Amino acid sequence: MKKACVIGHFGFGQKLLNGQTVKAHIVADALAKHYGAEAIERIDSHCTRGALWNLLRMPFLTLRAVRKSENVVILPAENGLRVIAPLLSFWNAFFRRGLHYAVIGGWLAPFLETRKGLSRVLSRFRGIYVETSTMQKALNGMGLSNVFLMPNCKDLPILTSEEVELPLVEPYRLCTFSRVMREKGIEDAVTAVSRANEALGRTAFTLEIYGQVDAAQTEWFDALQKTFPEFVRYGGLVPYTESVATLKGSAALLFPTHFYTEGIPGTVIDAYAAGVPVISARWESFSDIIREGVTGIGFPMQDTDALTKLLVELSSSPERISSLREGCLRAAREYTPECAILALTERMDAAKQG
Repeated sequence: MKKACVIGHFGFGQKLLNGQTVKAHIVADALAKHYGAEAIERIDSHCTRGALWNLLRMPFLTLRAVRKSENVVILPAENGLRVIAPLLSFWNAFFRRGLHYAVIGGWLAPFLETRKGLSRVLSRFRGIYVETSTMQKALNGMGLSNVFLMPNCKDLPILTSEEVELPLVEPYRLCTFSRVMREKGIEDAVTAVSRANEALGRTAFTLEIYGQVDAAQTEWFDALQKTFPEFVRYGGLVPYTESVATLKGSAALLFPTHFYTEGIPGTVIDAYAAGVPVISARWESFSDIIREGVTGIGFPMQDTDALTKLLVELSSSPERISSLREGCLRAAREYTPECAILALTERMDAAKQG
């Protein structure tokens, strides 16, 4: 009998670097480190044979999970949750295992508002683990009492103060480090940096874009790249294990997301570990991870003019952003896997459901 089976979007054999895949690996790896590799089984919910095939195989995969493990941990997105959670709840009527749902992002509360049946299913889980207190309060308000805080986390080398590189002269290097898509505000970053340099009459900032291009938006990004000025470039894919080395020495990470229900974005944790402050749109849970004036600076969502103005201001007072580096390094220690998974392991170790 395994201690736990983790059902997640692992993408075995694929080069997938989206947040869902990264978090599935991080949680499973942290549990394997805590309990031992042999105690943890992994089931990949990613299927290259199509949605219908994936739907047909899920009853068998979920049955296997509850038969062979004391606990089952799932990390699905919207579509997967609607299938996997009810199946596990059904099988669990016979096997009485500990069911756990680690939520990725901040979308769950509004998603459940019109899905009362799914809410009832999740209420029977031993734990729902959310990334922010904002999400926890929202779900508690919907009557779910089994909601616990488990911040997003990454197993990263956190730089020391001495290792942090301080950009002291122009041009100041800015980066984005997320999925490359419109909704992550990539085009906003390009526009704001271009406008700031134009307003200043010099190349005060460069912009490097890292991340996997969304498969449905390759044409958009190809067209956008053709408009790049010489101070903007696409740096390609970077494994999350190399994020700190890639971001090291940047003046700031830009995170102009359009997703109001972001949870705790992994890219912010990457930046903190590298001692890099974050210039970010203020999404719903912004204050759960970014401390204004301590680890980053915020601006209104989808307000490119505000981001441009902020960059112009920072060009004449770079110490305003550089002074945040120590705060970033301190914050990084809050998002290590060892700390984050304690909420999960405490309930996995609890007595089996009666």
